[in-house]
Amino acid sequence: MKGIFLTAATMALTMQAMAQEGPAKETPKITLSGYVEAYYGFDFNEPANHTRPSFLYNHTRHNELNVNLAYLKGNYTADRVRANLAIMAGTYAQYNLAAEPELLRHVYEANAGVRIANNVWVDAGIMPSHIGFESAVGKDCFTLTRSIMAENTPYYETGAKITWSNKKWTVAAMYLNGWQRIRRVDGNQTPGFGTQVVFRPGSKVTLNWSTFIGNDKADSVRQMRYFNDVYGIFNITDRFSLIAGCDYGLEQTAKGSGDMNSWFSPIAIARYAFSDKIALAGRYEYYNDENGVIISTATPNGFKTSGYSLNFDVAPVSNVLFRVEGKLYNSKDDIFMKSGEAKSSNVAVTTSLAVSF
Repeated sequence: MKGIFLTAATMALTMQAMAQEGPAKETPKITLSGYVEAYYGFDFNEPANHTRPSFLYNHTRHNELNVNLAYLKGNYTADRVRANLAIMAGTYAQYNLAAEPELLRHVYEANAGVRIANNVWVDAGIMPSHIGFESAVGKDCFTLTRSIMAENTPYYETGAKITWSNKKWTVAAMYLNGWQRIRRVDGNQTPGFGTQVVFRPGSKVTLNWSTFIGNDKADSVRQMRYFNDVYGIFNITDRFSLIAGCDYGLEQTAKGSGDMNSWFSPIAIARYAFSDKIALAGRYEYYNDENGVIISTATPNGFKTSGYSLNFDVAPVSNVLFRVEGKLYNSKDDIFMKSGEAKSSNVAVTTSLAVSF
């Protein structure tokens, strides 16, 4: 009886102590990671300056070995605090951040966040964009090269974001410096705003709707932009996946005008994994920007271009990915150049080798 009494007393004291302490908090943790993607691309239009068409910002160099993106990232996580800092190099940084101050062109990510309530975080700094399903990190994308829609929407954004999430929903709102800006445009005092709603009804489906509202020019010529990005990711089987989406944007033709220029871009990408090491992906895309809001061509029909690509992936080990991709662009107007002559098509082959750690 004495033993039973002592056991019961010990259990009661232990339960009382646990109740007073509450749930265990997450132990602060610092993680270092990195990524390097080298590539070789050959553009059959053979540009003399070795630069691929100007609406591309990844894998931009022709007929030379180069590095698209290399970064080293530090991540700090705790119960109510988190932070990220990543420094980068490569042709992605060279071309995509050309408008930023030189020192900031090497910052891939620099942000800090605090949890202000259950499932509610506030983050601020330089962050990955809330628009689109593709990033500059090739290993995270279905295809070797990025789509036209990804290349011409923000890859990063600077501002503050509040996010609420649970197992099925993520809802976020942002205050931003502009449309893919670290430094705001000179003469611009107009804030930009973004929203994102993500719904995951199960492990096989992700549905996303992202928006942007703002002006990306000086206030003296302010043209408000209203943009929507909608897509779905469907893991139909363990081996077959599909992404389908569409971007649609409007921008004022002039300051104070009620008239709008519009552009849109549908896309579909299918991927089949033969095994954990081998996969094949095909993409169809179309980009229509008749009035040159995002991609200016100074041609009669503007930028109206279809894209087709097919890539083959081999992952010899879990953190290494070798890829080869063929891509064809067909345009309504002659917007591509070959040996000084305008052409309506562009063909390229790209290979890449990516290592993550």
